[in-house]
Amino acid sequence: MKKSSKPAATATISPAPKPVPNSSGLKITALETVIPDDIMPGLLLLRIHTDAGIIGHGETYYVPHAVAAMIHDWMGRRLLGADPLSIENHWRFLYERASAFGSRGTELRALSAIDLALWDILGQVCGRPVWQLLGGKAREKVRVYNSSGGPTYGRRIGAGRDQGWPGHGDVGKPGPLEDNWASNYAAGDLAEELVAEGYCAMKFWTFDRAFHEHGGNFLPWSAVKACVKPMEEVRKRVGDKIEILLDGHGFFQLPAALRIAEAMRDLRPLWLEDVMRVDNADTLADFRDKARLPIAVSEMLTSREDYRLVLERRAVDYVMIDPTWVGGISETRRLAEFAQTYNIPATMHDCTGPLTLFAGLHVATAVPNVTFQETVRAHIRTFYSSLIETNVVIEQGFALPPAGPGLGTKLKPELFAAGRASHRITRVE
Repeated sequence: MKKSSKPAATATISPAPKPVPNSSGLKITALETVIPDDIMPGLLLLRIHTDAGIIGHGETYYVPHAVAAMIHDWMGRRLLGADPLSIENHWRFLYERASAFGSRGTELRALSAIDLALWDILGQVCGRPVWQLLGGKAREKVRVYNSSGGPTYGRRIGAGRDQGWPGHGDVGKPGPLEDNWASNYAAGDLAEELVAEGYCAMKFWTFDRAFHEHGGNFLPWSAVKACVKPMEEVRKRVGDKIEILLDGHGFFQLPAALRIAEAMRDLRPLWLEDVMRVDNADTLADFRDKARLPIAVSEMLTSREDYRLVLERRAVDYVMIDPTWVGGISETRRLAEFAQTYNIPATMHDCTGPLTLFAGLHVATAVPNVTFQETVRAHIRTFYSSLIETNVVIEQGFALPPAGPGLGTKLKPELFAAGRASHRITRVE
């Protein structure tokens, strides 16, 4: 990369010596990233600029500084000066080159953010929402459920606070939209509130506290019963008016997981999700067989090979996909269709940023095999509007497909102010 006299956050790069054939006449002129530390410090926001003035927007989550380095220092060599509409060509090239040293983690998160932004550009060029370009509507609205995150989950609130660790979110405190606290200590009230808003399902994280106290190897029955109690309260208060989902965040080993399943059986949950770590498909299959309950796996899977293993081992009843971890809209569409060949429905994950939610809604709108979109109403109603210009619309438990061209929303330009510490931009030389 050529040295520049510009500030350290700005760099220039020469286009690839053998650029991709350009059929659209458009060129990528700059890649721009920022980490909104004051809002959600694990989030990486991306803008891809073109010579026509069209800007594509993308995001991903976790270790954002590493993802930014991957985009600017490595993937930019392929993209700058290239045709932004060659989405599949870029995807294959970057995925195959990354697979030489590992195709998961930072590499796939960077590719995911890029893929979202390129689809956004294509939609804006065509004047159509992404779901239209994916084949049109398979449904008029997308069924959603509410996850337990509160307004502070994944955020940095106040001086000296860090972003925490995956699966170790703040339980929150009593108050409006404090759904994590309420799901633990006022579950019946929360269920009634969600039913009144039209939600048909709610997700619990109540076993997180048992892991923090006892670990993942052994759970005493007293702890299990305490963690099941909020869900029992929901059944007593609203009966079957709302589905119960349990997320274990991958904390438990097989004996503890089976004890959880035994305690959950009478509650008839829609699914148990990530009660165990997902790094052994055979053990997951053993758990599904012995649990005798539907199993969801998992946004923790981050490659098509991971999904192939759990599907072939019959370890799953629902596959969960995060569009900004698995390879963007392109790969999410492929995985959702792949699961359908096993007669296994797909469900979209989001407990992070707003563009992840928008990407999932586009795929869910176009792909019949998608059955649910996860939402965190506390995020949507508190801070998503500080990140994006147009927010998602949810009515009576369903999200409406985004209406605008491309993703149907844009990251707020002021987030990319040049003086921001985490702002980086790389331009064509």
